[in-house]
Amino acid sequence: MFVVNDHHTYKQLTAITSPGNVLVDEALYNHTYTRLGGKADFYVTPETYEQVQAIVKLSMKEKIPFTLLGNGSNLIVKDGGIRGIVLNPGRLADIRREGMRIVAQSGARIIDTSQFALSHSLTGLEFSCGIPGSVGGALFMNAGAYGGEVKDVLESAIVVDRNGDLLTLSADDLDLEYRSSNIPDKGYIVLEATFRMKEGQYEAIKAVMDDLTYKRESKQPLEYPSCGSVFKRPPGYFAGKLIQDSDLQGEQIGGAQVSLKHAGFIINLERASATEYIRLIHFVQDTVKEKFGVTLEREVKIIGEDPG
Repeated sequence: MFVVNDHHTYKQLTAITSPGNVLVDEALYNHTYTRLGGKADFYVTPETYEQVQAIVKLSMKEKIPFTLLGNGSNLIVKDGGIRGIVLNPGRLADIRREGMRIVAQSGARIIDTSQFALSHSLTGLEFSCGIPGSVGGALFMNAGAYGGEVKDVLESAIVVDRNGDLLTLSADDLDLEYRSSNIPDKGYIVLEATFRMKEGQYEAIKAVMDDLTYKRESKQPLEYPSCGSVFKRPPGYFAGKLIQDSDLQGEQIGGAQVSLKHAGFIINLERASATEYIRLIHFVQDTVKEKFGVTLEREVKIIGEDPG
């Protein structure tokens, strides 16, 4: 049985990476876009692929619960927090060009990757210029916006599997579909992604990105913490329109509110708890189901433990 804050585990983790990369009892609301989430027993930010492998192997050997956490842009962590090791690859954030390809480590922001492509006049990643997640998170859920998705440009990825082994996989190996992949089912940790690009004109690429940025900033409630788009698009409908037509905009539970600016967003208006945020998600789902007979499927992931 894993013991919370076990000193032996701390010593093992700091033998793998520096003590500054291992935080004990770290509040996860400091690391999620929603500003929600209880504490992690160990919050670890490795600096090399070898350290990631060693941490995965340690968790297996010692039977320590293990959770991967990107930058938490499409994620809700419950108020009870997460037991065991929470690994964040945020220190793995290098982006480089290799001919007509861009190679980005998983902790890099996908927005920064699109800006890097622009700086090299490479086209293909414009759609991602406003997606707030990391590269690893973008592969995890095949992130997309404005008609583009990761699947369109991804060539390959380097991952660590559940055994701590390093694998190089093609995009086809990841079963990328609408807002999904096999990465969670396989237990892969993405370390880097290679995107296949095309030559473009700097001004044309910038014009597209500026237009998409304007659309996003004018329509989305970016001034508040949120998990982004809460629900997947149901076949034949738009989630935001269904929520709006259900008269749910402005609906509030505790500090969580259905955005008045975009009905598909739930914002953390006033220091909401994860419990309040999740209750509001369920209320929206129940109301839309009752009014229109449509089941809204969550796009956002919910992890962690309920408060004790």
